[in-house]
Amino acid sequence: MSLQSVRDFFAASGLAIDIIELETSTATVALAAAAHGVEPGRIAKTLAFRLADERTILLVARGDARIDNKKFKAAFGKGRMLPAEDVQALTGHPVGGVCPFGLATPLPVYIDVSLQDFDEVLPAAGDVHTAVRIRPALLAQIVDGQWVDACQAQTAEA
Repeated sequence: MSLQSVRDFFAASGLAIDIIELETSTATVALAAAAHGVEPGRIAKTLAFRLADERTILLVARGDARIDNKKFKAAFGKGRMLPAEDVQALTGHPVGGVCPFGLATPLPVYIDVSLQDFDEVLPAAGDVHTAVRIRPALLAQIVDGQWVDACQAQTAEA
């Protein structure tokens, strides 16, 4: 159970982070932003990529950010997004609930600097109806995330 793996991850890490569970789907950035009453940029989307050297990575970025191909290539080399079935198999989380917590397979996590535009962001929590509210610095810390600049610049609305 994906949500349970996130709960277990927080418990094992000694973190008292509340998981928000909603009746409505938060499977897309637009749905999540509406459900939580925040602008889309505050939704922290987690994307999975397979790099040219066959490594798989997760990149967490603000919800309204787009990958900047030049920046991505400078940071990681060539890469491509993974299909949904591969994402679920590797992370243990369904697409729409993918997050860097409680992963089925340990994966390197990169946090895009775009999240630093906000004091608090909302990544999913392993299910399409869940999220957590978290400071970007704490997010990076608890998943051993490395900061990277791989997205197009956005206008901060924090």
